[in-house]
Amino acid sequence: MSTAQALSSILGWSSIACWIVVYSPQIYENYSLQSGEGLSVLFVVVWLLGDLCNFVGAALGGLLPTVIILAIYVHINMKKYSLCDIILLAQVYYYRWKKLRTLPDEQDVSDQTPLLSGQVRPQETPVRVLALRYTAAVVFIFVTGVVAWWISGANDVEEDQERPELPTTTIKWTVQILGWSSAVLYLGARVPQIVKNFTTRCEGLSPALFFFAIFGNTTYAWSICAKSMEKDYLVTNASWLAGSALTVFLDVIVLAQFFYYRSVRKTHVVAENSS
Repeated sequence: MSTAQALSSILGWSSIACWIVVYSPQIYENYSLQSGEGLSVLFVVVWLLGDLCNFVGAALGGLLPTVIILAIYVHINMKKYSLCDIILLAQVYYYRWKKLRTLPDEQDVSDQTPLLSGQVRPQETPVRVLALRYTAAVVFIFVTGVVAWWISGANDVEEDQERPELPTTTIKWTVQILGWSSAVLYLGARVPQIVKNFTTRCEGLSPALFFFAIFGNTTYAWSICAKSMEKDYLVTNASWLAGSALTVFLDVIVLAQFFYYRSVRKTHVVAENSS
C-alpha cells in the first residue's frame, strides 16, 4: 500500500468513526429534555435521503478509499443511519404525543411549540469544557482511524491484488446523478434546520451533532483527495467533494447560531440577576 493509499484509508476510517457517533449526542439530548423539538423533522428526513443516494452512488462507483471501508460504509453504516434516523423521528413524535396528553384540549404540539415551555432550563456546559470534550473527540477519532487502518492493512493488500483498478476516465452517469443528488439533498436538509433555529434559538439542539458532521465531511473529502489529485479522478468525485465542502459551510452556520444564542441567553441571565 502506497503512502497516499494509507493516508486515504486512515482519513476514511476517521470519517467513519465520526459518522458512527454523529447522531448519539442528539438522541441523548432529546432524551434528557424529553423533547425532540430542537430538530427539524424535514432536516432528518432529507438527510436520510441524501445518505441513501450517497451510499448507492459510492457502491456503484467504487469511489471510497478501500474495499473494506466500502463494505463497512455501505452495509453497516447504511443500516445504522436508517436506525438512528428512525430513532430521532420516533423521539420527536413520541414526545409530542406525550406532551399533547398533558395539554388542554385547545392546544396542539407542533414545530412551533416552545421547546422548554414550563420547564426549568438546564444549566449550559461552559465553553471551556466543550472545547476540551471536542479536542478529546478529535484525538480519539484520529487514533481510531489509525488503529482501524492498521488492523485492516493486511486485508487491503489482498484486496488490492484481487480487485482491478476502476477506470477513472469513464464517468458513470448513474453514479454522477446519485452523487449530485446526495449533494443537493445534504445542502437542502440544513436549510429547514437553520430556519427553525431562529424560532427555537437552538434550544434542544446538540452542537456535537454538527461538530461530528463537520469533521466527518472534512475527513471524507480529504480521504478522496489523498488518494489521487488527478483531474479525471477529481471530476468523477466532484459531487462528493462539493457535497462535503458546502455542507461543512452550512454546518458552521448552525454552530454559529448555537453559540450566538447561547451568548444571548447568558447575557439575559446576567441582566436578570443584576436587576
